[in-house]
Amino acid sequence: QVQLVESGGGLVQAGGSLRLSCAASGLTFSFYAMDWFRKVPGKDREFVAVISRSGVNTYYADSVKGRFTISRDNAKNTMYLQMPTLKPGDTAVYSCSAALTSAGGDYDTSPPAMTYWGKGTLVTVSS
Repeated sequence: QVQLVESGGGLVQAGGSLRLSCAASGLTFSFYAMDWFRKVPGKDREFVAVISRSGVNTYYADSVKGRFTISRDNAKNTMYLQMPTLKPGDTAVYSCSAALTSAGGDYDTSPPAMTYWGKGTLVTVSS
């Protein structure tokens, strides 16, 4: 049974930082590109960042580019999202997802392309 479990969310003041983790089990982690998405009630799910299965390639949404850093440790079957200088607009439920890819540098940012999803972790940034 495949599981993606997010952790690291919480309440932080604007300007603070959090590091989210996504622990994967039940799949060959290194076969999957990994994404972070976020969701605010009443709004569409928003792509945040993606890392290719080899870790060579990353891509970010304009809203977080230059602030957030995505990384992965294939030996630990875990992906991370480092989020410094948080803003109230970053408040959302953050979910990780896995997309099966055929090449080490490939990735996808479209929700329909995701094979597995985690349940999410809530990040709340107060002003």
